[in-house]
Amino acid sequence: MTSPVSFHDRYQMILGVRFFIGTAQEAINEISREGGLVIVPAAPALKNLPRDKGYREALLGADFALADSVLMVLLWNLMQRNRIAKLSGLKYLRALIEQADFRPCGRSFWVMPSRDAAERNAAWLRAKGVSVGDEDVHVAPIYGAEIRDPVLLERLEQHRPKHVVLGIGGGIQERLGFYLKQNLSYQPAIHCVGAAIAFLSGDQVRIPVWADKLGLGWLWRSISNPKRYVPRYWDARHLVPLMLRYRDRLPIAGS
Repeated sequence: MTSPVSFHDRYQMILGVRFFIGTAQEAINEISREGGLVIVPAAPALKNLPRDKGYREALLGADFALADSVLMVLLWNLMQRNRIAKLSGLKYLRALIEQADFRPCGRSFWVMPSRDAAERNAAWLRAKGVSVGDEDVHVAPIYGAEIRDPVLLERLEQHRPKHVVLGIGGGIQERLGFYLKQNLSYQPAIHCVGAAIAFLSGDQVRIPVWADKLGLGWLWRSISNPKRYVPRYWDARHLVPLMLRYRDRLPIAGS
Protein backbone atom coordinates (compact mmCIF):
# COMPACT_ATOMS: atom_id res chain seq x y z
CA MET A 1 0.00 0.00 0.00
CA THR A 2 1.39 3.41 -1.02
CA SER A 3 1.93 5.86 1.82
CA PRO A 4 0.20 9.25 1.45
CA VAL A 5 2.42 12.17 0.51
CA SER A 6 2.98 14.40 3.54
CA PHE A 7 3.11 18.19 3.59
CA HIS A 8 6.88 18.02 4.15
CA ASP A 9 7.35 15.79 1.10
CA ARG A 10 5.27 18.01 -1.18
CA TYR A 11 6.29 21.51 -0.07
CA GLN A 12 9.43 23.35 0.99
CA MET A 13 9.43 26.72 2.71
CA ILE A 14 12.04 29.06 1.17
CA LEU A 15 12.21 32.70 2.31
CA GLY A 16 8.86 32.10 4.00
CA VAL A 17 7.17 31.14 0.70
CA ARG A 18 5.66 27.70 0.13
CA PHE A 19 7.27 26.04 -2.91
CA PHE A 20 5.81 22.93 -4.52
CA ILE A 21 8.16 19.95 -4.72
CA GLY A 22 7.21 17.65 -7.56
CA THR A 23 6.65 17.46 -11.29
CA ALA A 24 4.76 19.90 -13.50
CA GLN A 25 1.91 17.40 -13.84
CA GLU A 26 1.66 16.95 -10.08
CA ALA A 27 1.54 20.72 -9.59
CA ILE A 28 -1.21 21.04 -12.21
CA ASN A 29 -3.21 18.23 -10.59
CA GLU A 30 -2.85 19.90 -7.20
CA ILE A 31 -4.09 23.34 -8.27
CA SER A 32 -6.77 22.02 -10.65
CA ARG A 33 -8.45 19.97 -7.94
CA GLU A 34 -10.08 22.86 -6.10
CA GLY A 35 -8.58 25.96 -7.72
CA GLY A 36 -6.23 28.49 -6.18
CA LEU A 37 -3.20 30.59 -7.05
CA VAL A 38 0.12 29.35 -8.46
CA ILE A 39 3.01 31.80 -8.73
CA VAL A 40 6.38 31.52 -10.47
CA PRO A 41 8.63 34.10 -8.76
CA ALA A 42 11.90 35.00 -10.49
CA ALA A 43 15.08 35.99 -8.67
CA PRO A 44 14.94 39.68 -9.72
CA ALA A 45 11.52 39.96 -8.05
CA LEU A 46 12.23 37.67 -5.07
CA LYS A 47 14.96 40.00 -3.86
CA ASN A 48 12.20 42.58 -3.19
CA LEU A 49 10.49 40.41 -0.57
CA PRO A 50 11.78 42.35 2.47
CA ARG A 51 10.58 45.79 1.32
CA ASP A 52 7.69 45.28 -1.10
CA LYS A 53 4.70 44.63 1.15
CA GLY A 54 2.18 44.09 -1.65
CA TYR A 55 4.41 41.59 -3.42
CA ARG A 56 5.17 39.80 -0.15
CA GLU A 57 1.48 39.50 0.73
CA ALA A 58 0.74 38.08 -2.73
CA LEU A 59 3.44 35.42 -2.39
CA LEU A 60 2.23 34.47 1.07
CA GLY A 61 -1.38 34.39 -0.17
CA ALA A 62 -0.63 32.00 -3.02
CA ASP A 63 -1.41 28.32 -2.65
CA PHE A 64 2.13 27.51 -3.73
CA ALA A 65 5.06 28.70 -5.84
CA LEU A 66 7.15 26.93 -8.46
CA ALA A 67 10.93 26.84 -8.03
CA ASP A 68 11.68 28.53 -11.35
CA SER A 69 14.71 30.58 -10.24
CA VAL A 70 18.00 28.86 -11.09
CA LEU A 71 19.84 31.07 -8.62
CA MET A 72 17.45 30.30 -5.75
CA VAL A 73 17.53 26.54 -6.41
CA LEU A 74 21.32 26.53 -6.69
CA LEU A 75 21.79 28.42 -3.44
CA TRP A 76 19.28 26.25 -1.59
CA ASN A 77 20.90 23.02 -2.73
CA LEU A 78 24.35 24.27 -1.74
CA MET A 79 23.16 25.19 1.76
CA GLN A 80 20.62 22.46 2.58
CA ARG A 81 20.59 18.67 2.61
CA ASN A 82 16.99 18.46 1.41
CA ARG A 83 17.73 19.29 -2.21
CA ILE A 84 14.99 20.49 -4.56
CA ALA A 85 14.62 20.37 -8.34
CA LYS A 86 14.00 23.36 -10.57
CA LEU A 87 10.51 23.52 -12.09
CA SER A 88 10.26 26.27 -14.68
CA GLY A 89 7.13 28.18 -15.56
CA LEU A 90 7.82 27.30 -19.20
CA LYS A 91 7.78 23.57 -18.49
CA TYR A 92 4.65 24.01 -16.38
CA LEU A 93 2.83 25.89 -19.15
CA ARG A 94 3.83 23.32 -21.77
CA ALA A 95 2.22 20.63 -19.60
CA LEU A 96 -0.81 22.79 -18.79
CA ILE A 97 -1.87 23.38 -22.39
CA GLU A 98 -1.80 19.61 -23.00
CA GLN A 99 -4.46 18.96 -20.34
CA ALA A 100 -7.71 17.65 -21.81
CA ASP A 101 -9.86 19.86 -19.57
CA PHE A 102 -7.84 22.97 -20.47
CA ARG A 103 -8.22 22.92 -24.26
CA PRO A 104 -12.00 23.21 -24.95
CA CYS A 105 -13.70 26.53 -25.62
CA GLY A 106 -14.38 28.57 -22.50
CA ARG A 107 -12.13 26.57 -20.19
CA SER A 108 -9.22 29.01 -20.11
CA PHE A 109 -8.96 32.79 -19.89
CA TRP A 110 -5.76 34.73 -20.66
CA VAL A 111 -4.46 38.08 -19.40
CA MET A 112 -1.90 39.52 -21.84
CA PRO A 113 0.42 42.55 -21.62
CA SER A 114 -0.57 44.17 -24.95
CA ARG A 115 -2.93 43.82 -27.90
CA ASP A 116 -0.11 42.69 -30.21
CA ALA A 117 1.04 40.06 -27.71
CA ALA A 118 -2.55 38.89 -27.25
CA GLU A 119 -3.07 38.36 -30.98
CA ARG A 120 0.21 36.51 -31.47
CA ASN A 121 -0.18 34.34 -28.36
CA ALA A 122 -3.83 33.49 -29.08
CA ALA A 123 -2.98 32.50 -32.66
CA TRP A 124 -0.22 30.19 -31.40
CA LEU A 125 -2.55 28.61 -28.83
CA ARG A 126 -5.24 27.97 -31.43
CA ALA A 127 -2.63 26.35 -33.69
CA LYS A 128 -1.79 24.02 -30.77
CA GLY A 129 -5.43 23.03 -30.30
CA VAL A 130 -6.34 25.35 -27.40
CA SER A 131 -9.65 27.13 -28.09
CA VAL A 132 -9.10 30.84 -27.39
CA GLY A 133 -11.53 33.46 -28.70
CA ASP A 134 -11.57 37.23 -28.24
CA GLU A 135 -13.88 36.73 -25.27
CA ASP A 136 -11.18 34.63 -23.58
CA VAL A 137 -8.48 37.33 -23.62
CA HIS A 138 -8.04 40.46 -21.51
CA VAL A 139 -5.35 43.04 -22.27
CA ALA A 140 -4.02 44.29 -18.94
CA PRO A 141 -4.08 48.03 -18.33
CA ILE A 142 -1.15 49.83 -16.72
CA TYR A 143 -1.69 49.06 -13.05
CA GLY A 144 -0.85 51.56 -10.34
CA ALA A 145 0.54 51.04 -6.86
CA GLU A 146 -2.77 49.39 -5.90
CA ILE A 147 -3.77 46.50 -8.13
CA ARG A 148 -7.43 46.72 -9.11
CA ASP A 149 -9.16 45.60 -12.31
CA PRO A 150 -12.97 45.61 -12.00
CA VAL A 151 -13.36 45.03 -15.77
CA LEU A 152 -11.37 41.81 -15.52
CA LEU A 153 -13.34 40.73 -12.46
CA GLU A 154 -16.63 41.30 -14.29
CA ARG A 155 -15.51 39.33 -17.34
CA LEU A 156 -14.35 36.40 -15.21
CA GLU A 157 -17.58 36.36 -13.23
CA GLN A 158 -19.51 36.33 -16.49
CA HIS A 159 -17.55 33.53 -18.20
CA ARG A 160 -16.37 31.63 -15.08
CA PRO A 161 -13.46 29.77 -16.74
CA LYS A 162 -11.80 26.98 -14.82
CA HIS A 163 -8.30 28.27 -15.63
CA VAL A 164 -7.05 31.88 -15.59
CA VAL A 165 -3.56 32.37 -17.02
CA LEU A 166 -1.68 35.59 -16.25
CA GLY A 167 1.03 36.32 -18.81
CA ILE A 168 2.19 39.73 -17.61
CA GLY A 169 5.29 41.00 -15.81
CA GLY A 170 6.71 39.51 -12.63
CA GLY A 171 6.02 41.54 -9.50
CA ILE A 172 2.68 42.64 -10.99
CA GLN A 173 1.10 39.34 -11.98
CA GLU A 174 1.46 37.87 -8.48
CA ARG A 175 -0.39 40.82 -6.98
CA LEU A 176 -3.07 40.64 -9.69
CA GLY A 177 -3.47 36.91 -9.08
CA PHE A 178 -3.90 37.51 -5.35
CA TYR A 179 -6.42 40.28 -6.07
CA LEU A 180 -8.46 37.86 -8.19
CA LYS A 181 -8.27 35.13 -5.58
CA GLN A 182 -9.57 37.51 -2.93
CA ASN A 183 -12.35 39.09 -5.00
CA LEU A 184 -13.83 36.41 -7.27
CA SER A 185 -17.00 34.70 -6.08
CA TYR A 186 -15.66 31.32 -7.25
CA GLN A 187 -12.19 29.77 -7.21
CA PRO A 188 -10.58 29.02 -10.57
CA ALA A 189 -7.02 27.81 -10.96
CA ILE A 190 -4.98 30.99 -11.43
CA HIS A 191 -1.62 30.39 -13.11
CA CYS A 192 0.96 33.22 -12.98
CA VAL A 193 3.29 32.12 -15.76
CA GLY A 194 4.63 35.50 -16.88
CA ALA A 195 6.47 35.50 -20.19
CA ALA A 196 6.30 31.71 -20.65
CA ILE A 197 3.59 31.96 -23.31
CA ALA A 198 5.69 34.57 -25.17
CA PHE A 199 8.67 32.16 -25.23
CA LEU A 200 6.46 29.56 -26.93
CA SER A 201 4.64 31.82 -29.39
CA GLY A 202 7.67 33.79 -30.50
CA ASP A 203 6.38 37.06 -29.04
CA GLN A 204 9.70 37.00 -27.18
CA VAL A 205 12.79 34.94 -27.97
CA ARG A 206 11.95 31.23 -28.22
CA ILE A 207 13.70 29.20 -25.52
CA PRO A 208 14.53 25.62 -26.62
CA VAL A 209 13.42 22.77 -24.39
CA TRP A 210 17.03 21.73 -23.76
CA ALA A 211 18.01 25.28 -22.71
CA ASP A 212 15.07 25.48 -20.31
CA LYS A 213 15.94 22.05 -18.90
CA LEU A 214 19.51 23.20 -18.22
CA GLY A 215 18.28 26.40 -16.56
CA LEU A 216 19.64 28.66 -19.31
CA GLY A 217 16.48 30.61 -20.08
CA TRP A 218 17.95 33.71 -18.44
CA LEU A 219 21.00 33.48 -20.73
CA TRP A 220 18.78 33.12 -23.82
CA ARG A 221 16.88 36.27 -22.88
CA SER A 222 20.06 38.18 -22.08
CA ILE A 223 21.59 37.35 -25.45
CA SER A 224 18.39 38.32 -27.27
CA ASN A 225 18.18 41.73 -25.58
CA PRO A 226 21.25 42.46 -23.42
CA LYS A 227 20.36 46.08 -22.77
CA ARG A 228 17.07 45.06 -21.18
CA TYR A 229 17.85 41.79 -19.45
CA VAL A 230 21.51 41.87 -18.37
CA PRO A 231 20.90 44.66 -15.79
CA ARG A 232 17.80 42.84 -14.57
CA TYR A 233 19.59 39.54 -13.97
CA TRP A 234 22.65 41.27 -12.53
CA ASP A 235 20.35 42.94 -10.00
CA ALA A 236 19.22 39.45 -8.92
CA ARG A 237 22.56 39.06 -7.10
CA HIS A 238 20.90 40.75 -4.12
CA LEU A 239 18.98 37.51 -3.58
CA VAL A 240 22.22 35.82 -2.44
CA PRO A 241 22.55 37.53 0.98
CA LEU A 242 18.82 37.01 1.61
CA MET A 243 19.15 33.28 0.98
CA LEU A 244 22.29 33.00 3.10
CA ARG A 245 20.72 34.81 6.04
CA TYR A 246 17.09 33.69 6.03
CA ARG A 247 16.95 30.35 4.16
CA ASP A 248 13.42 29.12 5.00
CA ARG A 249 12.38 32.21 7.00
CA LEU A 250 10.48 35.23 5.69
CA PRO A 251 12.70 38.32 5.31
CA ILE A 252 11.07 41.58 6.35
CA ALA A 253 12.95 44.89 6.35
CA GLY A 254 13.58 46.18 9.86
CA SER A 255 12.75 42.89 11.56
